[in-house]
Amino acid sequence: MSMDSLYSDEYFMREAMKEARKAFDLGEVPVGAVMVCQNKIIGRAHNQTEQLTDSTAHAEMLAITAASHFLGSKYLNECTLYVTLEPCVMCAGALHWVQLQKLVFGAKDVQRGYSLIEKNLLHPKTEVSSGVGAVESKELLNQFFAKLRE
Repeated sequence: MSMDSLYSDEYFMREAMKEARKAFDLGEVPVGAVMVCQNKIIGRAHNQTEQLTDSTAHAEMLAITAASHFLGSKYLNECTLYVTLEPCVMCAGALHWVQLQKLVFGAKDVQRGYSLIEKNLLHPKTEVSSGVGAVESKELLNQFFAKLRE
């Protein structure tokens, strides 16, 4: 296996999906995130709004905090965030403030995603890639909400 395929967007998105499954198992909306710097995961998180009784405890926010602590920096301008669902407006705002280098997300969030806002909420230098692992992410979310409706 070459280094390129080991450290591909798909590889890191699979790691984010592991986090989303943890959230699912805890009864949280199944969103997972990993923050990567120089091909190393420096922050992993999943939604914990119920566990922490905190509406801001989104996977992205927790991954930002973990990565910032790891690096000892409030800027993550050499990092890539992999997240299974398009970030909401709150998370996009936080990603702007940390000057994220690259955002890779899976499924679009057609109800709360940051791209619903006309103005770009991310930092102007942030590169964006979407659709990586989108099918698996959407399936897990659909399964979660179907279970809630039962």
